[in-house]
Amino acid sequence: MFPTHRPRRLRQHPQLRRMVQETLVTQADLIYPLFAVPGEGFAKEVSSMPGVYQLSVDKIVEEAKEVHDLGIPAIILFGIPADKDTDATGAWHDCGIVQQATTAVKEAVPDLVVIVDTCLCEYTSHGHCGYLEVGDLSGRVLNDPTLELLKKTAVAQAKAGADIIAPSGMMDGFVQAIRAGLDEHGFEDTPILSYAAKYASAYYGPFRDAAESAPQFGDRRTYQMDPANGTEALKEIELDIAEGADMLMVKPALAYMDIIWRVKQATNLPVAAYNVSGEYSMVKAAALNGWVDEQKVVMETMTSFKRSGADLILTYHAKDVARWIG
Repeated sequence: MFPTHRPRRLRQHPQLRRMVQETLVTQADLIYPLFAVPGEGFAKEVSSMPGVYQLSVDKIVEEAKEVHDLGIPAIILFGIPADKDTDATGAWHDCGIVQQATTAVKEAVPDLVVIVDTCLCEYTSHGHCGYLEVGDLSGRVLNDPTLELLKKTAVAQAKAGADIIAPSGMMDGFVQAIRAGLDEHGFEDTPILSYAAKYASAYYGPFRDAAESAPQFGDRRTYQMDPANGTEALKEIELDIAEGADMLMVKPALAYMDIIWRVKQATNLPVAAYNVSGEYSMVKAAALNGWVDEQKVVMETMTSFKRSGADLILTYHAKDVARWIG
C-alpha cells in the first residue's frame, strides 16, 4: 500500500521506462501491403489513402527493395487486373498481375518474404469473392464452386514464387481446399496465413479504392463475419487450424483488439493483425489537418496491437514505423 508502493518510481527517466517496457514493436513484426497493376513506370496515389500507390511491376520491385533495406521482412501483394470477368481469370492465370509481381520481386529481392492475398474480389466483374448464381443481385457467393477457383489461384501463386498463401475470401473450407491444391502440386512446404476472422467492416472503404474491388451490388455480409460476434471468431479459427492453417489473421485490427487477444489465447499459432485502410486513412487525415501527432498515434496503435497478442502487423504505416524505430 501507499506510500510503500509507488509505481511512479519506475517512470522517472526515459531509460528507466525503456528498461521496464513490456511491449516492443520491431521491424520484424511488420508486413507492408502493395497494389500491383499492369503497365510500366506507373505509380498512382490512392486518393483516399495518402502515401499509398497503385504500382506497376517495375515500381513494385523498387518498393520491395526499399522495404527490405528498412528491415521489414515481408510484403503482401494485391492485384488489379487489366480485365475482369465472372471466372476471376486474372487471379489464377499464370500471367496474372500478382504472379508477375511475385516472380519479379523474388528475382530482385530473394530474401524478402512475399505473401500473396488469395482472393477473387479484385478480379471478378461483379466485385464479389467468387461465383454467383446467374442473375443473383444479392451477392451471395456459391461456396463450393468458389473453392475450386481458390485452389487454382493458390497453386498459380505458389508456382510464381509466393512464399506464403493468404486466403481472405471467408469461404467455408477454403483452407482445406487450398492446402489440398498446394500439396497435390508439390507445394507441401508453402504455409497458409488464413484470414481466419475477417469481419464485414466499414473500415475497408479506402482499400476498395486502392484495389478497385467494391461490390457492384449487395454486400459481403453473407460470407464475412458479423462485427457483433466474438465467440464466432474462435469457431472460425478452430476450423482453419483443423484444415491446416499455419498462421491466423484478424481483420480489421483497431476495433477488434479483443478478438486478437481471444484468438491468441486460444491458439499457439502465430497471429497477424491487419491494420486496415480505414484505420490508416483516419490517422492520415487527422495528421494532415494537424489534429494529431502522426508518429505518436501510429506507434501507440502498433504497440497496442502487439500488447493485445499480435505477432505480426500488416500495415500501410510499415515503412514509416520502420524508420521511426530504426
